[in-house]
Parts: sequence; structure tokens; C-alpha cells
Amino acid sequence: MDTSWDTLHAAEHFVARNARLLDRYRYAHHFQSEPPHAARAVLDAHRNVDGGYGNALDPELRGHGSQPLATALALRLLDELGALPADTARAACRYLTSVTRPDGGVPPVLPAVRHTEAAPWWREHRDFASALNPTATIAGLLHKHRVTDPWRDRASAFCWSRISALNWTDPEEADAVCTFLQYAPDQERARAELARLAPMIRAVVPLDPAAQGRAHTPLDLARRPDDLARTLFTDAEIDAHLDALQAAQQPDGGWPLRRPWAAGPDAERRGALTVSRLLTLRAYGRLPQPAPRMLSRSAPTAGA
Repeated sequence: MDTSWDTLHAAEHFVARNARLLDRYRYAHHFQSEPPHAARAVLDAHRNVDGGYGNALDPELRGHGSQPLATALALRLLDELGALPADTARAACRYLTSVTRPDGGVPPVLPAVRHTEAAPWWREHRDFASALNPTATIAGLLHKHRVTDPWRDRASAFCWSRISALNWTDPEEADAVCTFLQYAPDQERARAELARLAPMIRAVVPLDPAAQGRAHTPLDLARRPDDLARTLFTDAEIDAHLDALQAAQQPDGGWPLRRPWAAGPDAERRGALTVSRLLTLRAYGRLPQPAPRMLSRSAPTAGA
């Protein structure tokens, strides 16, 4: 029996009841045929005058100030909505230039995170050196959208240098690396690096769908079947994780978090995660595509 409509229907109610405005508009765009401009407008409210993003766009980073990780998230969301406006991207590059380390990369967070409301793992963070996560994510998305900027070129050189020296990784870093390699102009070099990195990436991404805790899955890297990271996993592995992803939907219609923090931020994170899980399921053909609007009143209005 086809239960895909039940999955979508339950998730729609969860989003309408629990998700923040940004994620309600994301849902409305992707699953109710609403135009993307409302989601972009809400996203723009998280942007600071320096061109970076903060203001709790990442629910784990509650401070007003811009953070590289939040800026990477903003660019991912703009990409998801179909466009990365050149002026927005260049403003982000201006911000990133102001916080870039001498080697051309940026850290996930800046020292100011210790003095703002943030998840414990960020409040206790002490390493503010350049990192592939989020530098590689941002550089990859700039390449994808053909945004030219000196920051992109410096960051790309950093990414190539750091990737070629990798002898171990973690799931977040692997995700960033795969994004960069997918969109880097030198695809011959990118494919060669991915082939070299494949064993270490597979070693840190649990292939057992029943893995618990903070474990990432192949679907966290290969969100869509045309992602470069999809080549790292077999059809059987992807299918098993898709089955597990569908089964993980909670009775309230949302998906659970692997790493809880606090009631308010966790509710925001679950809303964002639920929309992302639905997009992955639909990309792999597990949900109707395109899906018609089902509950017209669940989409937020301009004054919501």
C-alpha cells in the first residue's frame, strides 16, 4: 500500500504546528507550489549589515553576530530555493573576507560565540583555525552559481591544499568536501580526490541504518541521487537508509533529532530537519512529485 501521501500529510501538519516561519515557507514552496520569494525574504531577515548571517538562522547559534557556519547554511538554503543572487553572494564574500585566516579558509565559528547563547559544543569551542567545514561548502556553492570573487579563489586554493592532505575526516567535513568537489571546475582532479577519499568517508558514515546517537547516514551526504556523494554508496545501502528514514518519522509527523539541546532551539531544528527529510525522500522517488497543495490554510500568510 502506498503510504507516501500519509507521510506528507502528517509532516505538513507538523510543520504548520511547530516549524518557524522560514521552514513553513520552505515547505510551502517545495510542496504547495508557492513561489520562493517569501522564504527568501524571511531568510534575508537573518542577514547582517556586514553581509554575513546570524540571528539564530542556525538554531544552535542564537547570537545576533554573523558566523561562517550560519553563512554557509544561508547559502545552502538559497541554493535549495533555486537561486543564489550575485549581490547576496558578494556581500557574503565581503563578510567572509573580513574573517578569513591567512591560509584562505574560515573557521566554523568565531570567538564571539563564547559570549552569546549557543549550543554547549559551540560555547566550549576553542579551535578557531581555518576548516574545510564550512569553507568548502561555501566555495563549492559559489562555483555552482558561477559567482566570481577573490574570496572564492583564495578559499578554493585552501580547499584543494587541505583536501589533498586529508588522511582522516568526519561526517560534517566530508559533507563540505563533497560539496566542493561536486562543483569545482577541475572535475578530473575532483573525481580523483573523491576516489582517494572514498574509503575514509565510508569509514565515518555508518552504513547500518539502525545506528543510533549522533551518527550521520549516507543520505546526509547524498541528499539527492545526482549528488556526487551518491557514488560512494551502493544502491542497496541507499535503499536501506531510505527505508529507515521513512520509518523514523514520529507520530507527530516530524523527524527526530540526533543531538538534542534545548526545547526552543530543538523545536526549530526539528522543523528545518523535517522539510529537509521530505526533500530527500522526494528526490529519491519516495514521495509524490510534484505534490499538489493539500491543506491550503497551512501555508503561512504574509502577516504570519
